[in-house]
Amino acid sequence: MRKMALFCTMMLLTLGVMAQQDTKKEAPKSPRVTSTSEIGEVSYGQPSKRGRVIFGELVPYNQVWRTGANMSTDVTFKSDVDFGGQPIKKGTYAVFTIPGETEWTIILNSKPGQKGAAEYESNKSKNVAEVKAPVQRLAEVQEALSINFEGSDFVIKWDDVKVAVPVTVK
Repeated sequence: MRKMALFCTMMLLTLGVMAQQDTKKEAPKSPRVTSTSEIGEVSYGQPSKRGRVIFGELVPYNQVWRTGANMSTDVTFKSDVDFGGQPIKKGTYAVFTIPGETEWTIILNSKPGQKGAAEYESNKSKNVAEVKAPVQRLAEVQEALSINFEGSDFVIKWDDVKVAVPVTVK
C-alpha cells in the first residue's frame, strides 16, 4: 500500500512539473498576425528586424520570398478587386514577392497556406497576378514586418522599405 501511495505521489509531482513547463512556453519570434479592413483581410507571420540586415541579406534580392515568416502570407478579398491593374476574383490568395533594390514584384497565387518559397515553386502555375511596385524609403526604420491595407493600397513595410499596390473594389 505504501508503494502505491509513493507511486501516486511521484506521478502527481511529475504531472505538476510538466504543467508548469507548458505554461512557460516562449512567445513565438514571428507571431501570426491578422489585419482587417473593408477591402479584406491579411494574415502573415510577423518577423522582427532584431539588428539584422533585412533586404539584400536575410531576404535576398531578385528571389521569391514567402513575404513573412513560417507559412505564406494570405490575403482574402471580400469582393472582386482590381489589384494593381489586374482583375482578381473575391477569395483567398497566397502572397509572394520578389524584392529588388528599386522595385518589387508582388505575386498573388490561388493556393493559400503554402509552407514557403520551396512549395511556391511547385505551385507557381497557379499565379493569378504579378504586379510591379516601386520601393519607397521610410524615414524611420520599422522593427516588425507590417502587411495591411492603408486606404485603398495593399502595403508591405519592413526595415526602411515600403511597397504599395493600389486596390480598387469592383
